[in-house]
Amino acid sequence: MYIDYYGLKDFNLNTSVAFNLCTLFFSSSVLLLLAQEHRLSICSKLCYAIGGAPNQVAGSAAAFFLQIYLLDIAHITPFHASLVLFVGKASGAFTDPVAGFFISKSRWTRIGRLMPWMLACTPFTVVSYFFMWYLPPFVSGRAAWYVTFNCLFQALTTLFQVPYSALTMFLSTDQKDRDSATAYRMTMEVLGTLIGAALQGQIVASAHVSHHCTVNPPVNTTDSWHDTTSIPDPSDILSHQAKVYMIAAGVIGGVYLLGIVVLFLGVKEKDDPYALSSDRAIPFCKGLGLTMKHGPYVKLTASFLLISTAVQLEQSNFVLFCTQASGLRNHFQYLVVTILVSAAVSVPFWQKILQRFGKKCAACGISWMIPFAVMLVTIPNLILAYLVAFVSGLSIAASLLLPWSMLPDVVDNFRLQNPHGKGQETIFYSSYVFFTKMSAGIGLGISAAGLEFTGYKPGICRQSDDVILTLKILIGAVPGILIFMGLFILFFYPITEQSRKETKLALEELRRSHQSTENLDDHKKDTSV
Repeated sequence: MYIDYYGLKDFNLNTSVAFNLCTLFFSSSVLLLLAQEHRLSICSKLCYAIGGAPNQVAGSAAAFFLQIYLLDIAHITPFHASLVLFVGKASGAFTDPVAGFFISKSRWTRIGRLMPWMLACTPFTVVSYFFMWYLPPFVSGRAAWYVTFNCLFQALTTLFQVPYSALTMFLSTDQKDRDSATAYRMTMEVLGTLIGAALQGQIVASAHVSHHCTVNPPVNTTDSWHDTTSIPDPSDILSHQAKVYMIAAGVIGGVYLLGIVVLFLGVKEKDDPYALSSDRAIPFCKGLGLTMKHGPYVKLTASFLLISTAVQLEQSNFVLFCTQASGLRNHFQYLVVTILVSAAVSVPFWQKILQRFGKKCAACGISWMIPFAVMLVTIPNLILAYLVAFVSGLSIAASLLLPWSMLPDVVDNFRLQNPHGKGQETIFYSSYVFFTKMSAGIGLGISAAGLEFTGYKPGICRQSDDVILTLKILIGAVPGILIFMGLFILFFYPITEQSRKETKLALEELRRSHQSTENLDDHKKDTSV
């Protein structure tokens, strides 16, 4: 029998070529389908955004009202109040790297690697938040009570916030999707901030109304009117002032439970899309060292460390300034709502600005609040106060949106320089939150200590001139200086819109090469079999 070996050889060659073409076509189709599959739906973005809102609801209530609650309702000294604020922020800050360490060591489960942490800490967060606003029946150890539960609350919110923030990197591989999800998240978080301040403000407003304080009080601080107590003794835990704060805490605790249910049901966490299955996680200490040496991350963190401290000072002292230094006691809750409504509606505006002009250009909007705040402290006027509240909301929205929109770009830049390591995302996010919380804690502690030094007295209609001057400095001069310093550092931030596009293309090529490598390994295994 004659066998045409040459024809058989040509046949095998043609078959091989056809097989390779089919493989190439199949791989391209798979990549296209994966790209379409990884596109985030609006429903997923909304559920992701709603999941983070409760933290902002509670954080907003604490930022605007915890200091005045400690001073005027719990009747602890300004020094002890500064300890409560600083130690609470410090505990949350030190929890960040610890949370990042343990989360980076977590194994993948059926519901993901980050989701179990958020589910586990939420019930304890609700309990600690309620007791942070509970007025204990004893007086001598009241400061220790608030230090304890504020520390627990800050630590537990960190255990939620670190994996929730890092979840942005595991929603999609597309930068536009991640930026869009971040915009959804920031919009919902600003709405959460609005809801928290509005709920807390409307529920507890009656606790700070002084019916016997005149609208135009005398300037003479030695007058007996100056030392008149405007708030009843709250040592009775069943007093009206204590009740309204506990009601507000219970309502916000319910918001926490609703948010985690929506997040769990509506968001699917995806594994690291750029890592090879053979890649190993970088050890935590080594990863932290690499993070601290990464130039774009250092500049971004230093810049928004100062800016976030300025915003925290503005938030925590604004209610005190309205009630004690500007004669706006009956309008403070409406001014707070004005700030947050302005911030909420302006997030889509800032998203368009950063898409069209770049993120560094959009950061200039943070400085808008400075001249208006200076005008308010020099010319306290009701109409001007509402104008300042509106512009401050615009600046606060920019300060909230930009760092969380820029941080994924930094992680992508690091991933491109370290392609064979994984697990760095939680280290970036946890260390960023650590530094911002520490700076905010130091700023709040110093501001409360300043009130103690200048002679703040809880429960009186008008404070001394030294206290009023201190509040004006904390509202106007200090935030302005911090914001200008932060923007100056941000000027040297190296990641531009062009470099973002180049990084995106390089990571897509890296992902394709990873996919091809894994397919080749699988093909070799099948061939050997």
